[in-house]
Amino acid sequence: MANEATLVQRLEDRLFTVKVADGTALTKGTILAFSTDANTAVASSADGDLFAGILAEDKVANDGQTQVSVWRKGVFAVKVGGTQTATMGNKLKIVGANLVGDGDATTLADMSEHFAIALEAGASNETIQVLLTG
Repeated sequence: MANEATLVQRLEDRLFTVKVADGTALTKGTILAFSTDANTAVASSADGDLFAGILAEDKVANDGQTQVSVWRKGVFAVKVGGTQTATMGNKLKIVGANLVGDGDATTLADMSEHFAIALEAGASNETIQVLLTG
């Protein structure tokens, strides 16, 4: 995958765990989204994905592991989506595979997509620092 998030400042001592498919390969820093199964995550891929965490270490396909550790708090460097912007201080949401953009505030469903706050402004394809709010 590309555009993985990079940890800038750690703000938690214990990591959260989520389930993943054994056959899935994931790279450290992948922004994960919840799937339809309870506490199960997949790589983020589209606008509207619900944030599950940022993968703390590589996951090898078919290694027998079905639990992975994820970051839910901290400061990370992430990439703004190709047609998106990030406004400093605004809440952010997933807009694509490892991509973020300004969040919506039109409905409760839209607001549940928010997972971070922009610590700086960013234009399309720029990397910015964000504060994960879990």
